[in-house]
This record gives sequence, C-alpha cells and structure tokens, in this order.
Amino acid sequence: MSAFNTYLELGLEHILDFKGLDHVLFIIALCAAYDIKSWKRILILVTAFTIGHSLTLALSALDVLKVDQDIVELIIAITIAITALQNVIISKPDQTAHRLKYTAALVFGLFHGMGFSTYFRQILSREDEIILPLLSFNLGIEVGQLCIVAGMLLFFFIADRSLKIKPRDWNLFLSGIAFGAALLMLSERL
Repeated sequence: MSAFNTYLELGLEHILDFKGLDHVLFIIALCAAYDIKSWKRILILVTAFTIGHSLTLALSALDVLKVDQDIVELIIAITIAITALQNVIISKPDQTAHRLKYTAALVFGLFHGMGFSTYFRQILSREDEIILPLLSFNLGIEVGQLCIVAGMLLFFFIADRSLKIKPRDWNLFLSGIAFGAALLMLSERL
C-alpha cells in the first residue's frame, strides 16, 4: 500500500473510530440545525471546519505550533457545547447568523486540529516527507466527515419524509445530545 493510501486510511479511521468521538459530536452539532434542503450550507460549514483543523494540524506537524493537549481537549469540549447552544438559540439563522456559524466552524476547527496534532506527530515520526502524509491524512479526515454528513442527511430525509419529525425537534434532540456529551467531556477533563 502506498504512503498516500496509508495516511488517507489513518485519517479516515481516526474520525470513524471512538478516538474521534469529540470530532463526530462536533460534526453532528454543526449539522443539527439544518435540514436536507440545506445540504450546501452543511458542506460549507464542514469545509470551513476542515480548513481550520488542517491549518493547525500542518503547523503542529511542522513544529511551528506547540500546545498543551490538556487545555486543547478542554477547549474542544467547549466548542461542542457552544455549537450545540448556538443551534438552540439561533434555530432559524439569517444570513448574518450563517456567517457567524461559518466563522465559528473555522475557528473551532483550529482547536480540533490541535487535538489531532499529537496523534499525527506520533505516526509522522517515521517519515521524512511531511507534505504527502499531511495531505492524505487530512483527506482521510474529510472523507470521514463527509461520511458523517451523509449519515446526517439520510437521517434528515428519513426524519422529515417518513417519520414527519420537524427540523426544530431533531435540532433540539441532536443539540441536546451533543451538549450533554460535551458537559461529560468537560467534567472528565477538568
């Protein structure tokens, strides 16, 4: 297997594994306030998040950025809680609220990327080349995120069409789960 495929697989596995649960919860919280018709907005949000975490992951891999992982883990839990609360407070976002959500996703992505940095540096220590592993690992993470988004869109479709659940109701339910999980993470990390 090529190095590209190896790192792509590692990024994908890292997201879809319980080690990436905080990342999965954040993606769920990002998507919760939307419906199937808002798929473009969801993709923009996830892309903004990816840009943020890719940037800090690259800076960490290059040893430009060094962070205390305990503090980063606390901040990651806080980003999940804030995103969930934002969904409840701004249930029907206008254009300004959408811009705020995109900006928050980008900024919160910076912290989530820092969370990956220790893991990535450990697997990277075997390599001299950094660009290809970094690119393929980030692509793996993005593919994993898109799998989560696809699952969320399928959920939205079934909830709306078959179960007749209103978007406001699933937003409250999913945001509540994400917020509760974030509080548990915070209590464990404090």
